[in-house]
Amino acid sequence: MKFLRPKVTRLCSAMALALATGGLATMPAPTGAQALETLSVIVFPGGFNWPIWVAQDKGFFAKGGLEVKLTPTPSSAFQLSNLIDGKFDIGHTAIDNVVAYMEGQGEAKVETKPDLVVFMGGDNGFLSLVTQPDVKSYNDLKGKTVSVDAMTTGYAFVLFDLLKRNGLTTADYKVERAGGVMGRWQALQETKHAGTMLISPFDILAKDKGFNVLQYAIDLYGSYQGLVGATRREWAQNNPKQLEAYVRGYLAGLNYLYDPKNKDEVIGILRKNQQQMSSQLASQTYDSLVGPKGFSRTAEVDVAGVRKVLELRSEYGQPKKALTDPLRYYDPKFYEAAKR
Repeated sequence: MKFLRPKVTRLCSAMALALATGGLATMPAPTGAQALETLSVIVFPGGFNWPIWVAQDKGFFAKGGLEVKLTPTPSSAFQLSNLIDGKFDIGHTAIDNVVAYMEGQGEAKVETKPDLVVFMGGDNGFLSLVTQPDVKSYNDLKGKTVSVDAMTTGYAFVLFDLLKRNGLTTADYKVERAGGVMGRWQALQETKHAGTMLISPFDILAKDKGFNVLQYAIDLYGSYQGLVGATRREWAQNNPKQLEAYVRGYLAGLNYLYDPKNKDEVIGILRKNQQQMSSQLASQTYDSLVGPKGFSRTAEVDVAGVRKVLELRSEYGQPKKALTDPLRYYDPKFYEAAKR
């Protein structure tokens, strides 16, 4: 896929008009003797970028000599193909996406052989199955259409698994691609689909607008690895200090976010980056993402959660493969070095 930045710029402007998204601000490089090295990071738009926003706002990345520039992605296919091709240094993405492209099961065709590595964790996915107001049970989804990011990635397998566990076969529903979480949420509001997987805080917004949350995935699975930090192995090997500085900055942002005395300030940072978010929704988002089921408090990879991802991919992925080894995709040495 050819990378065209003007299209991304227009995409960002459109997303900024949406209540749950807003602009992805970056910290300007401070004046002074220290020259900052720019890292390009591609993310899904949403409140789960909060630790990054805090680290930018408080200068934690700059302290490590970095200027982090964020680009929102419209889909996992766009994100992973451009990360693999070296258009971005780092991606915050579902670990399922990393596994998919490493195993030749990704949605997009890539010219470069994928050699990705996960270097840190992030969250449990914040995944919820959200449906139209008139769809109050799994049985109500029979004969209707559900949406996914991509058929082979983007939490699609979680959706398929929830439906299967609740008595629905693939003949009972239709599936359409609707892109990333922002696209799926917009399609749901336009009644194009009966249900989809959303990520917090979109579930909060959905409930406020009368949509139903049929199930939270984490309540069923117990452990599930959602978003992670990932990069190319070659880039990580050639830039270990920058990668470690990024992890340290992220962890500092996470710690600042979790300090109760900073609550009002970090909510302000959230609203600055999601400019149409109301104060009420921002407060609810804080309770959700900074609560017991929120971000991974230490940003470590949940190995048990990775095993659940591999279990689902072994069942639903094509071509069929038995995947059992989390360390094929995760290298903890960069995270451990950053903590020293």
